[in-house]
Amino acid sequence: LDEGMTGLKSAAVAHGQVIPQARLVQIEGQMLSRLIQVQLLLQKATAADKAEGANKSGLQLSNLLERAGSQEALNRQMKALGMTPDELRSKINQETTAQVVLTRELNVTATDAEAKQFYDDTNHLANFEQPEMVNVRHIFLLTLDPVTHEPLTMEQQQNKHKQAEDILKRARAGEDFATLVKQYSEDPGAKEDNKEISLARGNPGTPPEIEAAAFSLTNNQVSDVIATSVGYDIVKLYSKTPAKKSEYSPVADKIKNFLIAQKTEKLAPAYLDKLQKDADIQILDADLKAAVAAAAANAAAGTSEK
Repeated sequence: LDEGMTGLKSAAVAHGQVIPQARLVQIEGQMLSRLIQVQLLLQKATAADKAEGANKSGLQLSNLLERAGSQEALNRQMKALGMTPDELRSKINQETTAQVVLTRELNVTATDAEAKQFYDDTNHLANFEQPEMVNVRHIFLLTLDPVTHEPLTMEQQQNKHKQAEDILKRARAGEDFATLVKQYSEDPGAKEDNKEISLARGNPGTPPEIEAAAFSLTNNQVSDVIATSVGYDIVKLYSKTPAKKSEYSPVADKIKNFLIAQKTEKLAPAYLDKLQKDADIQILDADLKAAVAAAAANAAAGTSEK
């Protein structure tokens, strides 16, 4: 519990946030209740539950690693939260296994018919819309110092812009764009992989100037020099895919998992409450006991409002 609270406070500090004391007490109560529930559920885990939990935790870790960009970056993030990679793996594995046990104990399932009904419901159309996509390559010239991240001098920025204009002329004259990327781009990923990049319209991770230019191009067209807050970009469009609704088959399992999660959320509180009472859990620390009671009261109030 102390490790979890320390990690929470560290994450808040890293984002420049301060959590009010009253909120910290509430979170601590919720966190302790969850830790108790996980341990009680793990006592009921079968070999099959553990295998499925390990599989799901592996997928979660892969997603975390992909979002972090590298194992080194993920390790840095964990260090900032006061957690080692092994502790992260253990925590995720326990959580996923406990969730598998809970779903099995509640006998929650979702049928193909329920999933198809959800998919066909017009109220859920936005859930299955694939945004317009473009495949591009780009040449990026940085206008910040790569070490200090301070802006280059005005003269250096002007030289970068002139270099970008010269590269643009060569690209439009017919030189191979992939070769120009490899020679000149200061984006390490673009330079090393030299592969086409897929961009989805509306992705918050894409600078708006780049998105506007990329989606305005036609196939094999090269953009003008695009100025961003960190440099100059030149984009070449290779293909464009219009927005469309996803086919049912690729999303069927995700829909079923969502429906199972919905059903579990509705049934879980009563089951977990009984599980904890049957185990006769005693919280001896008076402050923690009060925090758990307050968290339970808040949860009950929220359920009644729904």
